[in-house]
Amino acid sequence: MNHRLSSTVLLLTLAALSGCASYDKRLTSTATKYLGQDGSIISRSSSSTLAEKNSYWDGDGVSGAPSMIIDLSEQTASFYKGSKLVGVSAISSGREGFGTPVGNYKIIGKKVDHHSNLYGDYVDAAGNVLVRNVDVKKDPKPPGAVFAGAPMPFFMRLTNSGIGMHQGFLPGVPDSHGCIRMPEKMVKIYFANVATGTPVRVVN
Repeated sequence: MNHRLSSTVLLLTLAALSGCASYDKRLTSTATKYLGQDGSIISRSSSSTLAEKNSYWDGDGVSGAPSMIIDLSEQTASFYKGSKLVGVSAISSGREGFGTPVGNYKIIGKKVDHHSNLYGDYVDAAGNVLVRNVDVKKDPKPPGAVFAGAPMPFFMRLTNSGIGMHQGFLPGVPDSHGCIRMPEKMVKIYFANVATGTPVRVVN
């Protein structure tokens, strides 16, 4: 093996060992294109619009206790008031290796301006990004760096381990670290219509 080839192998090995920080960058790149279910090409900039077109809300003025069903197979979050279905939102749940857990939950907290305490970037004192897309449990912090958690607006917490619903990017496939991402328009509506204790059932 010549020197150039051995150097290349070393670099590839180091990249593979660096954990979540070097996870396939196509998942976060703004240039990434996704194939939609109808065969259309989805860009990061257009995904939110497409998700909102596949979502609706008809719950204003409807009475009844709120509840939700998150369907991982369909990638939808259905909202009920009493027994009446009043809204459906497209979602993006946990990707392979970070699957969203099925089960019966209740919303145990709400926060408009929430940030992850596990995933985000390492930044310097001025806020400049030093290392992107890190997992604080796996990726060592550079000297002088601080952790800046990924924003998770309109967070509706389901578990003490950090799983919840929040605004985020929807590429048309499961893509998160386990949380349930929703488009901005729909997450604001759902957030306004739930309270602590609202039941949420997650099904396959």
